[in-house]
Amino acid sequence: MKDLGGLMKQAQAMQQKMAEAQERLKLIEVEGSAGGGMVKVTLVGSGDLKGVVLDEELLQPGEGEVVADLLVAAHRDAKAKLDAKQAEMLRDVAGPLAGMNIPGLKF
Repeated sequence: MKDLGGLMKQAQAMQQKMAEAQERLKLIEVEGSAGGGMVKVTLVGSGDLKGVVLDEELLQPGEGEVVADLLVAAHRDAKAKLDAKQAEMLRDVAGPLAGMNIPGLKF
């Protein structure tokens, strides 16, 4: 049972790495775009919307539906990028445990 002590140390080290990774995840910012860059949104690591940039050409009467569709598409783009960055960071932290299906850990 002397491996149990080593296993506990590894678990504690991983727990510390996960806590550090979660702090770094909060600092992530990603930008998504749609309409050839006419709409851009910025998301932070928590998934909250930080900013929106609209091309002035879209600010014309009758363009409301187009703007709405482009906002949704830009958000979807940013969310996919954020999810990918978060998964990559967590895989790096988990190391050899990344391939295991451990309840409560998502990679």
